[in-house]
Amino acid sequence: MFEKLTGKITDALRFVAGKSTISEKNIEDAVEAIKMALLDADVNLRVVRRFVNSTIEEAKGEKVLRAVDPGQQFIKIVNDKLISFLGDADPSSRALKLRGPDVISTVLMLGLQGSGKTTSSAKLALRLKKEGRKPMLVACDLVRPAAMEQLAVLGSQIGIHVHKEDGAKDSVKVYHNAHVWANQNLIDTIIIDTTGRLQIDDIMMQELARLKDAAKPDEMLLVADSMTGQAAADIAKTFDEKIGLTGVILTKFDSDTRGGAALSLKTVTGKPLKFVGTGEKPEDFEPFHPDRMAGRILGMGDVVSLVEKAQEVIDQKEALELQRKMEKENFTLEDWLSQLRAVKKMGSLQSMLEMIPGMQGQISEDDINKEELKHQEAILSSMTRKERANHLIIGPPRRSRIARGSGTSVAEVARLIKKFEKMRGMMRKMAKGAKNGKMPNIPGFPQ
Repeated sequence: MFEKLTGKITDALRFVAGKSTISEKNIEDAVEAIKMALLDADVNLRVVRRFVNSTIEEAKGEKVLRAVDPGQQFIKIVNDKLISFLGDADPSSRALKLRGPDVISTVLMLGLQGSGKTTSSAKLALRLKKEGRKPMLVACDLVRPAAMEQLAVLGSQIGIHVHKEDGAKDSVKVYHNAHVWANQNLIDTIIIDTTGRLQIDDIMMQELARLKDAAKPDEMLLVADSMTGQAAADIAKTFDEKIGLTGVILTKFDSDTRGGAALSLKTVTGKPLKFVGTGEKPEDFEPFHPDRMAGRILGMGDVVSLVEKAQEVIDQKEALELQRKMEKENFTLEDWLSQLRAVKKMGSLQSMLEMIPGMQGQISEDDINKEELKHQEAILSSMTRKERANHLIIGPPRRSRIARGSGTSVAEVARLIKKFEKMRGMMRKMAKGAKNGKMPNIPGFPQ
């Protein structure tokens, strides 16, 4: 996400970056280019005007023009403005306001049909479960065909109870029955998947108002599709005026969207963007961090989020053991397979590359050879544990069997083993160099 916006803003910042002194003309040229980039990203016009006016006002002050490095100072101003437009700096403003375990908290999930509301309900439940809460899901979308069944399937995948009543006509009654079950089973959080329509209408709003009065929710979260651009902010504003919102969840945040929704929401609605959906799996659901997102838009990366993703899938003890193996050149094909699978759990390679400073926009999805990675995993999976533990025993007959099992060729199997042997030697040098506080003499690495 934001790839095009990042490229255009980075180009705009070249008007001032690296200059020992900058003039009002430099500032105006840079801000004008940023304005066009934001409009092209489908950011709300009122939001763009506010951003432009406040940036120019601050950038033309004496403090900036007389700074030691005014170019860097201007970039900092743009960064700070982006953060303020994306959300509040205080993370508590984006945290869910849920009560303690002795009192049941209720979350009402709102949104139009097709926004990803049901999937987001399950993702939120899984996140709360990992945080130590005991959530349950309630199927109150009694309009959309198969909505209840979809929620039930998602609930079974993540190990969370789903309360549904086939043939039910009254969502308020379904909620009351679910609340009774929650009290009996020590549930502390009820997440309600509500009815949706293709567009906002009075019947839907009346239904939601009844459910709101009955459930008295602690959180009312609108689920919006980030691909709808600034229209998502307009939808959020309407829901807030008619029902009331405490926050927003943006789905399809990993898609090739222009960013208008994220940049418009806070200013248009005054409500915080709390979570983003970053993929199709239940785990692809993250808290929204305005400061980190601003860094990604400006091409500065998001190393903190990258590290957090790695920590979720890589155990600290396993990492230390892996380093020890690398130092002693005991890294095996089994370890390689484990690392490939761990990287897959972290999400798409494209999204990870975007978190590395300077990589945003440098490598496209087409540059990543996904087929080769799939072939590597298939070849490694077709080996026995004994073969992965000692690649030296893989002679011609074994290579033929592995090729047949993985749907590849003997030549591809041979290339993988050769690549592994070369990689293992490099890993040993890198591990020892890191231990001694310096990089080894390997081509491509700065000394």
